[in-house]
Amino acid sequence: MIVEGIVQGHRDGYGLVVSEQGAQDVYLAPQQMRSVMHLDRVRVKIVRQDKRGRPEGQVIEILERSRRPVIGRLLHENGIWLLAPEDRRYAQDILIPASSIGAAKVGQVVSVEISEPASPYSQPMGKVTEVLGALHDPGMEIEIAVRKYGVPHRFSAETEKQAAALPGHVREKDREGRYDLTDVPLVTIDGEDARDFDDAVYSEPVRIGREDGFRLIVAIADVSHYVKPGDPLDFDALERATSVYFPRRVIPMLPEKLSNGLCSLNPKVERLCMVSDMLINSQGELKAYQFYPAVMRSQARFTYTEVAAILENTRGPEAQANAALVPHLLHLYDVYTALLKARRLRGAIDLEVPETQIVCDASGRIEKIALRTRNEAHRLIEECMLAANVSAADFLERNKHPGLYRVHEGPTPEKLALLRSFLKTLGIAAHIGDDPEPSDYQQLSDAARDRPDAAQINALMLRSMQQAIYTPHNSGHFGLAYTAYAHFTSPIRRYPDLLTHRAIKAILAGGKYKLQPPESLVLSLPSVQSKSKAAQAKLKAGEDIVPKRTKTSSADVMVWEAVGQHCSANERRADEATRDVESWLKCWYMRDKLGEEFVGAITAVTSFGIFVQLTSLFVEGLIHISELGAEYFRFDEARNELRGERTGKRYGLGDRVLVQVSRVDLDGRKIDFRMVADPLHPAGAPSTANGSGSRRRGRLEAMLAPLDTPMDDSDSSLFVPHAAMERAPSSSKRKRGGGTMESQSAPADESATKKAPKAKSATASKGQGATAGKPAGRKTSAAGKSSPAKKRSRTN
Repeated sequence: MIVEGIVQGHRDGYGLVVSEQGAQDVYLAPQQMRSVMHLDRVRVKIVRQDKRGRPEGQVIEILERSRRPVIGRLLHENGIWLLAPEDRRYAQDILIPASSIGAAKVGQVVSVEISEPASPYSQPMGKVTEVLGALHDPGMEIEIAVRKYGVPHRFSAETEKQAAALPGHVREKDREGRYDLTDVPLVTIDGEDARDFDDAVYSEPVRIGREDGFRLIVAIADVSHYVKPGDPLDFDALERATSVYFPRRVIPMLPEKLSNGLCSLNPKVERLCMVSDMLINSQGELKAYQFYPAVMRSQARFTYTEVAAILENTRGPEAQANAALVPHLLHLYDVYTALLKARRLRGAIDLEVPETQIVCDASGRIEKIALRTRNEAHRLIEECMLAANVSAADFLERNKHPGLYRVHEGPTPEKLALLRSFLKTLGIAAHIGDDPEPSDYQQLSDAARDRPDAAQINALMLRSMQQAIYTPHNSGHFGLAYTAYAHFTSPIRRYPDLLTHRAIKAILAGGKYKLQPPESLVLSLPSVQSKSKAAQAKLKAGEDIVPKRTKTSSADVMVWEAVGQHCSANERRADEATRDVESWLKCWYMRDKLGEEFVGAITAVTSFGIFVQLTSLFVEGLIHISELGAEYFRFDEARNELRGERTGKRYGLGDRVLVQVSRVDLDGRKIDFRMVADPLHPAGAPSTANGSGSRRRGRLEAMLAPLDTPMDDSDSSLFVPHAAMERAPSSSKRKRGGGTMESQSAPADESATKKAPKAKSATASKGQGATAGKPAGRKTSAAGKSSPAKKRSRTN
């Protein structure tokens, strides 16, 4: 059998070929990896099964060498210059001719371009193309990560030139054909450190037929007015696909003039926007909506903390400072409670997932890790954005226009079986069938809410679900319990949202948006590369590559598929780069805590050890199985536990243990712990150290390590499962005269302007609202009655 795919190296010298056809990954022995490198595209022949039952392959052709530069430290040993790759997935050092060193010095972190690839009999060779600086320079971990993961971090000269030529304000000609919302008290609500404001909200009570309801306006920055298809700005935005949020630094999708200026809905200045204008009844049902371009002026820039304080106390200092806007914030809260009611009725999953944030000092080094507080203002904005995203998806679907949906499918049978098995061991009667509904998950979460191990149950439910992706084929959003869902609300930082805006504008204009990404991008994707050369040639010529009778197989849809895959992959790339930086910062933070003891909770169990998250520091590390005692431990995947064969001692999810920090490896982004006392039990609970009695789980004060994406206003922060550091026992640490990048051990022991449109009539249907491109009715009023706000607590 022949398989084509991308090589994924491993720090222990072997590799895996990730199949482009969706087949099982193919194992490459270390000997095979001598002629290829991490990220090379190869063709392999399966020759046998390895000792773990995986197909083992032999490289028969190298289809394409990776062009990604390799980052590492420059070393000089025995008269030979070489690069020690920072990414351990590159198993070989890279030789550097003396003539290719440039101005680099020994010990500096450099970027190297491969000039001669590896072969069975020789190491790869390269030349220094960029000197990043010393390893401990402030921000070096980010400089390494963006290059290590191939994150575009420099705009092209053409893009910079185009951005510089853009105006600094909304011009009169920009207002043509737009509705005037400058008299509507729209406000932005974001985090304290936010710099780009792409959404503003407003609500007022209205009558919908014979019932009370709300008009909800969600105004989103109109990026599509400035970023046109085929422009340099558009090319760079598509290449990035998303902004990447590191601690203290952002790699934006758009130049700062757009992201923080012309497109950002800054207070008291006019900005262009696309509006989702919705009618929502008292039960939170979306009864009608309409889209239109507008010009607006944000009345205030609120933070989540300020809005939460105003909702908590309408007579407090925050409320008094914004007295004119308090009634409108209360109306927003009212529509939020209605939307929350609908969320519960449709059975959407709403799990308690604590998030942490890294607080850095002026030099960029980690100062502390704090629990991120999620208040009612966060939830309010999230529900408003979800409503706008749903209306956008419905608009695309009703008008049969291609677009990218945000699809989240249900759990796979394999993961579902593991979840059921684990729940059974806990004595939980889970009513989760073979084709579960989101409400089944939510009922399980509700039933486990008061259990000491509720956090672990929630975490396993998250891990049993698949990742959300972008695709033109709508199959709904499992977690949010929507039949159709798309991203519309963040075009400043997500390219799929920009595409949704273009599609909506095309529909309003009575046309169709034809997506035409660069040919090189489409042809480089695995889904296209796996097709025959004849099929690629037809795609390149814009022809269909399948029979006409297949409804969704046109070249046009394939282009949307390719861009969806690109955006999904770059979203994962951003998550990996962010995780890498946060792991490095956490290792740096723990360097001076070697030998100290902390209480933690087991967050993951593997065949080679257990991962423990420290309760007070929110840092996760590994206790290798060899540190658990002088006996053989058997890994029970169904129960998620290790059990000693001689004593019966068990280590499972949620158990609290006392550990000592034994080793910190900056190079490998790893922290190792040593067991001190295990497991810790509540007062009066029987110990199971001797194997007798049932195992009692201690309460976990902190759940899993946080999800590693910035807090989203919609769904991505909830349904991107946390990737545990699944690291198998690695080979001995590489040591050279120059030393490793960093490793320390303890001693053994995120002027034709129209007037504002009115809300749709009470008899308007969703379909009417969806197809009506010309809003009509009375002018929006900012009037509203104020009512005292009761003390409200979080409901999720």
